[in-house]
Parts: sequence; C-alpha cells; structure tokens
Amino acid sequence: MPPTHSRIVLVSGSLRARSTNGAVVQTAAALRLPGIAAVVYDAIALLPHFNPDDDFAPLPTAVEALRAEIAAADALLFCTPEYAGALPGSFKNLLDWTIGGEELYTKPVGWINAAAAGRGGNAHDSLRKVLGFAHATIVEAACVEVPVARDAVGADGLIADASIREQIGRALVALRDGAAASLA
Repeated sequence: MPPTHSRIVLVSGSLRARSTNGAVVQTAAALRLPGIAAVVYDAIALLPHFNPDDDFAPLPTAVEALRAEIAAADALLFCTPEYAGALPGSFKNLLDWTIGGEELYTKPVGWINAAAAGRGGNAHDSLRKVLGFAHATIVEAACVEVPVARDAVGADGLIADASIREQIGRALVALRDGAAASLA
C-alpha cells in the first residue's frame, strides 16, 4: 500500500519559456493525483557552474536548496529535451551537483520524453547513465515517451489533452508506487 503521500519532485531540463518539457512538469503538478504531492523544482537557472572545488561546505546557496529539495523527495520525475544530441548543459549541470551528495542514492526516479516520436533518445540514454553514477533507482514504468506538440500547450502553460494528461499521471503513479516499494 502506498504511503499517505509520496512527495515527487518534478524537474524540467529546459530553460525555455513555454517549453513542452516545462509544460509536462507543470501539468504533472496540476493533476493533483491521490497519494501524490507533486512539487516543481524551478531554480535550475540559479545553479552555479559545477566545479568539484566548490563541492564542499558551505555549498553555494542554490546547490544547498537543490540538495535539500531532493533529500525531501520520495521520488523525482525529470522531463528534459535533447540539445545537440545530448542533455542540455544546464540540466547536466544540475545532475553534476547531485553526484557529490547522497540525496539521489537509491531514490526512485523516472522521466518523460516529450519529444516527437523517435527523438530525444540520446538525452535519455545519457540521463540513464548519469543516474546510474548517482546510484538512483530507475523506475522503468515511469520512463515513458509522451510526445507533446507545441500547440498542445495552452496559454496557461498546461496541457489540456486528456490522453497526454493520463500518460503523465501513469508515470507519476508508477513513481509513487516505486517510492512505496523502496520503503517496504
């Protein structure tokens, strides 16, 4: 049985205003599914460039906040685009800051690929590799392709399409269940 609420932190790997990845994250937060407290982490642009020389106390404030957010999470859901065949630099920077801490260690994680069918695979292959270095627990049922066209994003930044919302919801439920299983 899942815990009363699983706190799932949602992270978009895109800095672009009105990105489809950001829309997936915002829509996931807006679904308000039973047993899920979805929280959007939206401070990726505030993180300093990763430098191993700076990965010690006192950490930069934005890094401290990131690690606290991850530590407080029961699971994380990422949604990132692919730029130039790989993870976007700002998102990889966020991931680099997680390696020095233990917050992601065995934490259930998943991701949604919002790119058009057949695209984005390199970024998600890289994400899987980096999450392996962080020793995160990948919840396969929460790693899904949910193509989102730009015109599917409304003026409010959310996705109204019921089919897309259902697929996002299934990924969240898989993470909730993965978090519950990790506590059992």
